[in-house]
Amino acid sequence: MLGSWRRRAAAVGGAALAVVLAGGCAEHEGLHVEGSALKPTRFSGPVYVADALARPLQRPTAFGVTDDVAMSSLRWKDWGGPTARATGRLSGSWCLPGCGREPYEATLTLSGVEREGSAAYYRRATVEPAKPEALPPAAVNVQFQGIRLMAPDL
Repeated sequence: MLGSWRRRAAAVGGAALAVVLAGGCAEHEGLHVEGSALKPTRFSGPVYVADALARPLQRPTAFGVTDDVAMSSLRWKDWGGPTARATGRLSGSWCLPGCGREPYEATLTLSGVEREGSAAYYRRATVEPAKPEALPPAAVNVQFQGIRLMAPDL
């Protein structure tokens, strides 16, 4: 009786193994997709940026990017699209007192538009000094790239 049980278990196990192996060897026809691809929705509402105090702004002339990075005298070249660009003057506590009198020329780029209710906000910033070599040594500790912007106060 024990022998017949072992034979049946071996036969069932062998049959299961054969099914698994046969399934792995079957030809696949590849991925089949039906219907049209999803199209990204175009946002048409106002676009803002939230400053370091989380205030919503549009095309600001001065902008506190972070607690350590401030831009002033901003002249916007683009606004409202996937990116916004402006040139202006860069300063912060890391360059005082010198940049209080003469801030550094820089380009501010905003990106990462995210919808928030009926408006959208830029959520990332990059500051590119026109002459990085002219920045004081303390600037090495300041984040200018990939800055995550504050969420707006709604």
